[in-house]
Amino acid sequence: MSHGGTSTLRIRALQAVRGTQPVLHGVDLDVAAGEVCALMGVSGAGKSTVLRVIAALQPFSAGTVAIGDVHLAPGPLPPESRLRTLRRRVGVVFQSHALFEHLTALENVMLAPVHALGVSRADALATATRLLDSLGVATRANAYPKQLSGGEAQRVAIARALAPDPQLLLMDEPTSALDPARRTALAESLRALAAQGRGLLVVTHDVDFARAVADTVVELSQGAMARRGPASQLLPTP
Repeated sequence: MSHGGTSTLRIRALQAVRGTQPVLHGVDLDVAAGEVCALMGVSGAGKSTVLRVIAALQPFSAGTVAIGDVHLAPGPLPPESRLRTLRRRVGVVFQSHALFEHLTALENVMLAPVHALGVSRADALATATRLLDSLGVATRANAYPKQLSGGEAQRVAIARALAPDPQLLLMDEPTSALDPARRTALAESLRALAAQGRGLLVVTHDVDFARAVADTVVELSQGAMARRGPASQLLPTP
C-alpha cells in the first residue's frame, strides 16, 4: 500500500529508563501519513513507554523523536507551554479512555480545543458534533461517561483525540473492552482515519485486530526491536 512517503513519525535509536532500569534500547520506528502501524509484543516489552515518549508524557534518555517538524530531545520533559504544537500534532487514546466524568461526551471533545488551543466555542462545538457523528455516537453527545458503554466511551475518546486535527493518532490496546463486532467496527473507523492522511500507531496484542487494521507491524521484545515488516508477511491469514 502506498502512503506517499510523508513521514508523520520518525524515531531513531530511542532509549528510555525507569529509575535505573533500561526500558527501551535503540528503538527505530517510522509511521507514514496514511499508514496504520501495529506495535506488538508481550506485556512489559515497552510498547506503552514508546507511546508515552511520543506524547511527551515520559522523558527519554537517548535518541531522536520527530513528529512532522516537531522534535523532542532527550532529557527532562519541556514545560507544557512549549508543547502546544505537539499537542496539536499528536492525539492519544488511552486504554482507560480517561474521559472527565463531570463533563458530557460533547464537552469532553470540546475541552482541549477551547481551553488549550484557544478555538472559539462555536467552532469547537461544530467540530465536536461532526466528529461524534462520524464515529456513530452523535446521539450520545449529552450523555456522561458513566452512562456510556465501553464501545461508546472509546469512540468519544477517539473524537476527543481527533478534535485538534492531529497528524498522528496513538492508541493503547483499543480492543481490550470490545466484543468482536465492535472490534470490526473500530478497525473500519481507524482505516477511514488513515485514509484521511493521518498516521496511526496502535499498541495491541490482538493479532486478529492487527491483521484487520495494520499496514505494518513492529514487534518489541524486552525493549528492543524484534521484528518489523508488512502486516501481510508478519501476520499471515490463518
